[in-house]
Amino acid sequence: MRARVTRDDGVADEVAVEEPLEIRVDGSPLLVTMRTPGQDEELALGFLFGEGLIDSAHDAGPSTDFAGNVVDVEGPLLRPVGSRNFYTTSSCGVCGKAALEEVSVHAPAVASGPVVARSLLAVLPDRLAQPEFARTGGLHATGLFDADGSLLLAREDVGRHNAMDKVIGAALRAGLVPLHPRILCVSGRLSFELVQKGAVAGAPILVGVGAPSSLAISLAEDRGITLCGFAREGRVNVYCGAERVA
Repeated sequence: MRARVTRDDGVADEVAVEEPLEIRVDGSPLLVTMRTPGQDEELALGFLFGEGLIDSAHDAGPSTDFAGNVVDVEGPLLRPVGSRNFYTTSSCGVCGKAALEEVSVHAPAVASGPVVARSLLAVLPDRLAQPEFARTGGLHATGLFDADGSLLLAREDVGRHNAMDKVIGAALRAGLVPLHPRILCVSGRLSFELVQKGAVAGAPILVGVGAPSSLAISLAEDRGITLCGFAREGRVNVYCGAERVA
């Protein structure tokens, strides 16, 4: 989704839309996140799955009061949420030892395989559909690929973690989770939060256009994930899990 604005030079421009979304469970507010409107049900399901709060696709849709910018997910959740503050921004994340230990609880190590040619991994970003980015220059993207490089799903959002949640939520609805033996590709850097979401969803390979962080590499190594960065111009760096790269 995009909006038209007029710059100071009088030229009309298109910008990415960013609005708040309240996610409710059985009518009770759980969190507010900033996102690009669209695929809100997928976003909600992907987020809840990544937090270990659901393990299958739940019904999700507008709230019973039809409030705007609200999506309501049918419960119950797998565990109590407790007092954790789930307010998020379009660039938020989690970090630190406690988060790493939490991932280990509900994200088992990824199974071995598939083996993919380095040359294929290097060109996946070129196959990542980003029509809204082409118009606005203001959106991140995540794509889910088969091991042969075929694009299965792609989503865009102002938040890189939202784009990932939307893809995982869509995959959950389509019965594609766990994601093994498929590949996740993101249009930017590889942060801890993105590797965490991929680990929970069972993705064996993550590819990014940008660089991974040190904690992202540590988590990928711990979960047995192949982590590839700087995939551009026909080249790619492999930071861990090289046994899956031919």
